[in-house]
Parts: sequence; structure tokens; C-alpha cells
Amino acid sequence: MNPFIWLILTILNIYFWIILATVVMSWLVAFGIMNRQNQYVRQIEYALHRLTEPVLGPIRRIMPDLGGLDISPIIALIGIQFLQYLIAYYVPRLMMM
Repeated sequence: MNPFIWLILTILNIYFWIILATVVMSWLVAFGIMNRQNQYVRQIEYALHRLTEPVLGPIRRIMPDLGGLDISPIIALIGIQFLQYLIAYYVPRLMMM
């Protein structure tokens, strides 16, 4: 596999896990398992928010209001998976031409 394709797929995979960590963190805070008053929890939440907001923010603006239910991470995760498969399938075929 081309090293550049591998790098792009790895970055997308890491971003997939960052979005998943953001979702799990929000659940842990919502259920009272983690406390936002804790300095480390607040720093981790801030870092995850800063990493994911460039992707999730535009999705949230496009999505209709679902009354407190945020499905933007699901849409982002599906989009990342689609992009990974698209790159893995088409880019090697284009390079052989």
C-alpha cells in the first residue's frame, strides 16, 4: 500500500476514535460518572471539543433540531467510514492507470 494512503487512512481512523471518545465522555458527564468540576475532566473535555468541533459544528448547523438529541457524531462517524472505504477502494485503482 502506498505510504500516503496509509497515512490518510490512519489519520481518519484516529479521528474516528476521537469522535467516539467525545461521545463516551459526554455520556459519562451526563450520567454523573465524571464531574466537570474536576480539572482533568474539564481539560480532556475541552481538548476533545476543540478537536471535534470543526467537523461536528457544520453538521449540527445543517441538521434539523431533534429536541436535545445530537446525532452529528453518528453522521460524522458514518462519513469517516465511507471516506476510508472510498480511499481504500478507488485510490489504488486510480494509481494503476
